[in-house]
Amino acid sequence: MKMKAMVVEDYDKMVVKEVEKPEVDDNGVLLRVRACAICGSDLRIVHSGNSRVKFPAIIGHEVAGEVAAVGKNVTKFKVGDRLAIGGDVPCGECAFCEAGIGNNCQINYAIGYQFQGGFAEYLPLNRLTVELGPVHKIPDNISFEEGALAEPLACILNGLELMDIKLGQTAVVVGAGPIGCIMSNVIKKMGAAKVILVEYNKQRLEIAKKVVAADVFVCSADEDMIARVLAETEGLGADVVVTACPSPEVQQDSLKMAKNRARICFFGGLSKEKENVVLNTNTIHYKELIITGAHGAMPRHHRQAIELIASGTIDVKPFITKTFPLDEVQEAFAVAEGREGMRVVVNP
Repeated sequence: MKMKAMVVEDYDKMVVKEVEKPEVDDNGVLLRVRACAICGSDLRIVHSGNSRVKFPAIIGHEVAGEVAAVGKNVTKFKVGDRLAIGGDVPCGECAFCEAGIGNNCQINYAIGYQFQGGFAEYLPLNRLTVELGPVHKIPDNISFEEGALAEPLACILNGLELMDIKLGQTAVVVGAGPIGCIMSNVIKKMGAAKVILVEYNKQRLEIAKKVVAADVFVCSADEDMIARVLAETEGLGADVVVTACPSPEVQQDSLKMAKNRARICFFGGLSKEKENVVLNTNTIHYKELIITGAHGAMPRHHRQAIELIASGTIDVKPFITKTFPLDEVQEAFAVAEGREGMRVVVNP
């Protein structure tokens, strides 16, 4: 049997076509995909590739849908279950997976990378994904689109866990894309006294003002973000700085916006040609800064994300800007790349 899928055949070449419908084995699950959101990493794969993605490939890792078939050995799920799927799948055998930090697995399996992704009518979940991966049921009060956004929310939770945000602190988030905006709202929920959201694109910042609970909005095209952050913090800098954008310059500037003993998170990944960033290590030394990265999430973060959405603690609905059918996936990617809104979702 055939199914329809968006196949990345080569760099900058996406084609919607019929491919073989996956078959479920005794230990697997076949998911009928209802929603797959477009992540910035999907855009990078299409343009620049990824060492874990071999073309032709079906990508997409922010997924939700309903179970269409289960293998005879599967007991966790049944046909008709509504599921949300995360990205990172632990191998279950290495030192990192055994320690419960599978997002640091050196194999680094992921949906939409080594394993087929969600820009297709059906998504096969293998034994490893079913048993160890971020695969969780979603309640009826969560739409499939909201369920798909549990994946980026899980990544945010992983990053903020590393940041150790405390009540009453000041946080700066640079980048008002979907990640930066949702992150700002989560930081506010965690008890930050002041959240400063910085964005270069004026249109993007105006959109953010409607959906983000930040205390201060800064357009870095109009004013010096470092000077503004220092002005907002009595010259001391912020307790937490997150770079939620793919900019080496922002990573450099983050040190200047940080308070002594602040935590800085390089959340947004950089393209290969920009990844070697020069940092003033004396600033790190004398200000005793703590710098960390954040990559992906663990299954427990994905479960927590679903619980936060289901309870209404974190509302992701305002961040679902547009939806497209699979046949219009190329237009969907163009809208996502054009930053015309927040998250763009494809409904296969």
